[in-house]
Amino acid sequence: MKKNFCSLSHIQLAFGFTLLASGVAIGQMRVITGTVTDNTNNKPISGVSIFQEGSDTVATTNSSGIYRVQVSGENPVLVFKHPDYPEQTVSLGDRVVVDVSLGKENESENDKGIGSENGNGRKNENEKAIEEVVLNAGYYKVRDKERTGSISRVSAKDIENQPVTNVLASAQGRMSGVSITQNSGTLGGGFDIQIRGRNSLRTRSNSEIDGNQPLYIVDGVPVGGGVNSRYGGTVLAMANVNPLNSINPNDIESFEILKDADATAIYGSRGANGVVLITTKKAKKGNLRLTLNSSYGLSHAVSGLEMMNTEQYIAMRKQAFANDNISVYPANAYDVNGTWDQNRFTDWRKELIGSYATLSNSQLSLSGGSDTTSFLLSLGHNEQTTVFGEDFKYRTNTVSTNIAHRSQDRKFSLNMSNLFSALDNNVLTSDITNTSYLLPPNAPSLFDSSGNLNWENNTFNNPLATYRNTYTNNQLQFLNNITTEYEVVKNLKLRLNGGLTYQTFEEWSLRPHTANNPSSGMTSAQSAASKSNQNRFSLVVEPQVNYSFKMGNHALDLLVGGTYQRDTNTNSAIQGFGFESNVFINNIGAAQTKVVSDDVKTEYRYAALFGRVNYQYDGKYIVNFTGRRDGSSRFGPNNKFATFGAVGAAWLFSKEEFLKESLWLSFGKLRGSYGSSGSDNIGENQYLNTYVTSTLIYNGVVGLIPSRLYNPDFSWEKTLKFETALELGLFRNRLNVTAAYYDNRSSSQLLGYQLSAVTGFTSVLANLGATVQNKGWEFEVKGDLVRGSDDSFSWDAGFNISFPRNKLLSFPGLEGSSYANTYVVGQPVNIIKLYQLNGINPSTGQYAFTDFNGDGKIASPDDRQVIRNLGQKFYGGMTNDFQYRNWNLSVLLQFVKQESRNYNSLMASPGLMNNLPVEALDVWSPQNPNGFYMPYHVAPTASHQLFQVSDATVSDASFIRLKNVQLAYRMPLEGKLFREVKLYFQGQNLYTWTKYFGVDPEFSSVGFLPPLRTYSFGATLSL
Repeated sequence: MKKNFCSLSHIQLAFGFTLLASGVAIGQMRVITGTVTDNTNNKPISGVSIFQEGSDTVATTNSSGIYRVQVSGENPVLVFKHPDYPEQTVSLGDRVVVDVSLGKENESENDKGIGSENGNGRKNENEKAIEEVVLNAGYYKVRDKERTGSISRVSAKDIENQPVTNVLASAQGRMSGVSITQNSGTLGGGFDIQIRGRNSLRTRSNSEIDGNQPLYIVDGVPVGGGVNSRYGGTVLAMANVNPLNSINPNDIESFEILKDADATAIYGSRGANGVVLITTKKAKKGNLRLTLNSSYGLSHAVSGLEMMNTEQYIAMRKQAFANDNISVYPANAYDVNGTWDQNRFTDWRKELIGSYATLSNSQLSLSGGSDTTSFLLSLGHNEQTTVFGEDFKYRTNTVSTNIAHRSQDRKFSLNMSNLFSALDNNVLTSDITNTSYLLPPNAPSLFDSSGNLNWENNTFNNPLATYRNTYTNNQLQFLNNITTEYEVVKNLKLRLNGGLTYQTFEEWSLRPHTANNPSSGMTSAQSAASKSNQNRFSLVVEPQVNYSFKMGNHALDLLVGGTYQRDTNTNSAIQGFGFESNVFINNIGAAQTKVVSDDVKTEYRYAALFGRVNYQYDGKYIVNFTGRRDGSSRFGPNNKFATFGAVGAAWLFSKEEFLKESLWLSFGKLRGSYGSSGSDNIGENQYLNTYVTSTLIYNGVVGLIPSRLYNPDFSWEKTLKFETALELGLFRNRLNVTAAYYDNRSSSQLLGYQLSAVTGFTSVLANLGATVQNKGWEFEVKGDLVRGSDDSFSWDAGFNISFPRNKLLSFPGLEGSSYANTYVVGQPVNIIKLYQLNGINPSTGQYAFTDFNGDGKIASPDDRQVIRNLGQKFYGGMTNDFQYRNWNLSVLLQFVKQESRNYNSLMASPGLMNNLPVEALDVWSPQNPNGFYMPYHVAPTASHQLFQVSDATVSDASFIRLKNVQLAYRMPLEGKLFREVKLYFQGQNLYTWTKYFGVDPEFSSVGFLPPLRTYSFGATLSL
């Protein structure tokens, strides 16, 4: 297969550069420098945040009080902010050097408010304050140093320009307590995200809905847990399409994860598994700004397996026949009986999945506005091919708009965001990654001398024929959010947040007869087509009232609100079999036989009241109460409503008098929280008696079949969460450390309660008394390691590590249930029970296993007593950011300590007509008594089947991965045609250090393409 790299992507890139280069300059950029001092003693102040009004570029003063910031426009306004001083604004005019003094006499009434120091004085002049970061906590915002809950954040700086289509890929390894795994390297699929562990026993393997999915919210609007594909499960691992696929990562301003009870209880029955908050970029006032970002890259698959070459493979096969006393090779042993060339060698991984996939990404944005009204318009296009070759492509087109308005008196504000996306995924029906490992190395070529598919006289099942079986899906999504706020009287604000989501998902699976060997005699009468449609419309309205009060050392912030949400989902599917011609295969109406599935419409209604009370005393002691009263249509009539709540507290002990003069402690906080949240991620109508239509027709009547039993006590799973944490800022905040301990317990597990077969059902969904515990430690360290006095060179580093521990605390009736072979009380919930391999029995040449129950045979589940934990022991990441003048280098390392199923779990029985890893050459024999694998055989053996579920199939899958590298250069073009030009290189999944025996250690989906290695080059140009 050959790849044509002269694609439309190159034309797009060239056109983008040409378009921008021929534009006109709309504004100029200049650099402002200066020094910030304390007006009481004229000493420099470090840690002051300086930014232009309407801009998101923030500079910070160094230990000498010096700053350097870029501004644009004719008369820009600079804002100077520091937590210990009143905010000050300065109109620049045409100045390029501005020195500012901060002090109490600058304070105005508008500067006072929640979180200020109340005039208690500045800190020691040697102390560098933590840079003021405002976090999105969902229904409210909180300064980072004043939060009582656990919130992790990834900013646009870490997300932008990475060669990924989903923001989750750019967040891997960046946050403690958050494990993100990509399900496969095929674009358009899903991600497994676990926030502080797995709370629910319902996984996608034993339930239609994964009970461990977090709540996704984009700009205040819930977007659901994604789409479950009906026909894409053989190419998209877990048949899941992640909801964030439809959002351009470059449109995201911040990505926040709410983890503990204090942060998630306000989301009630939806926050047990954590909350993912996506905030898109908003309009900024200022002169009109046009920005083009364009990149081009290449991706390819990487494998940790070395397969046998032809010589090794042929020797294995011949030895297998010899071991079975077969001297005459059978007619179907084409690889060794002379039918195929025994000197031919093909690297099938390179041939089938070794192509380079191309990717191109272009984004054009326009922003600007006045002091009262501003706007942002962003257009994005992403197009990627696949490593499978052919014309398979994944395309996304996005339109993002934002309009922000604030009245002159600043009492009224309106913000409206719209996201529209169109996704188109075209790929083969089944992933052929596993095929690329199994094909014999001397198998015939894919094409004959005439360029047609080669069937080698009907001895070869050409894998390229499966490319004619195609899978496509098309997804359209529109997401709207409107937020308006009005200050009725001072400190009393009314707020209304509302939004809607409309999503359509259509998928096709086409299987023409031409995907089979022509000698089979199949015609279009054996062709088949399948189609399904899923539509979702969601509306949410959330009125809120916020009141803040401050008197002396006391500060109070109150929030009361309500939520009403209504979702409507429709699902339909139809299949067609047999066509007069494949020309009509896309028209199922032309099929000779049609099978119409149930047309299902479900409705989800949800209502809630929520509130928050935040009290601060003297800026040192903080207590935060959150609560929610929930009602959901997903639950039975006896449990329609429930109440959730949490309390969080923080002590900023660094503000105590005995620590104010500390030379090494700049900031110190002790915080903790306790509360409850729930999980209603269980699907619609699960508690009702439901029926499906029968495929059998009796006397011309279509019958109904009961599919689910009624359970009036059906309710949500509940999680109690506890956390305590210590946060320190050391050496003028050059070093910041956070240590947290958490203990979460999830009960009322929704599982199938076993029933007698005479009821007609094997189980009924019910809340069982099982309890799952997740506890652990999380550590984060951030260091401002090098900061030159002239800011010419800087080095910032970060490190995070998490030690999760999972345990099934209780499960009444487990021993007599159908889950006895899956779970063990006192063990993690992601264990696997295996046979114990004891090597090779020299008298039989077969694998030997421990007979735990002593019945003389290895067959019953009682002999699977070896327990192996497939969970992560610890995981984390390390970042390093270097800046030298206009150059910037960022490096991210991701690491995981874990065990996982290895290639032995899916390896074909050694000796069959399938290739194997070179490790399979280590075969037991009298001459090699320490050989690991049993002697080769030409037929499958029961011994090998037991081997595939033994402890030999689990091994160390720890790894360290060079996850991302970015090198960027900003061209000094001040006063030129462009405001800014940045050239950059990005690398993703560049190298992996591991001893794992398998394709990829991160990869959890057997038989699917692993995550790809990607190199990308691009440029950002601004007018």
